[in-house]
Amino acid sequence: MGPAHGQALVDPPFGLRWGDSPEKLIDWASRHSLDVTISLPGDQPALRVVRIQPRSGYLPDTKAAAVEGRFLTGRMYELTVDYSDPSATSDIILARFEDLRKQLGAEYGALTTDRKNRTMEDQYVTRTESCHREPVKGLILLLALTEVEDLLRQKSEAKVSLIYRNENLRLELVKAEKAHQPEK
Repeated sequence: MGPAHGQALVDPPFGLRWGDSPEKLIDWASRHSLDVTISLPGDQPALRVVRIQPRSGYLPDTKAAAVEGRFLTGRMYELTVDYSDPSATSDIILARFEDLRKQLGAEYGALTTDRKNRTMEDQYVTRTESCHREPVKGLILLLALTEVEDLLRQKSEAKVSLIYRNENLRLELVKAEKAHQPEK
């Protein structure tokens, strides 16, 4: 086992493990009658993106609206949990962001704020905030908040995403893929 497999400080949720195949995520979605969307980016032939979400409501036993796995050469290296909720106000989503930050801080250690931005263009205010924790080099938790406010219509919408990323495994997979490609 390489170094990417021995690190278990940041494991993905939903019973998944780093290096799992897309089938494991798809089987989980099938057991819960969830919608599955598979993307195959044309400019990245080794990448598969699998997005799982219910027609309405949340994923089983969560307040998450969707989960998206990224697979390189058939092995998962990243998982994003989407905490959007069109029926919730931005204030509720902002409170969920803070609650999630505290929960992750208690579990993994304090998250470091990466960026806070606020921009205004054409009566739209966009606010972003992100923070991360890297308890072991290459194993990353990234928590991101995006809020868009329409000043003209006095409406706002917010989304929180929690990204689990195993950069060590991703680099290992890229290296292995290059080693198996014929020279041009």
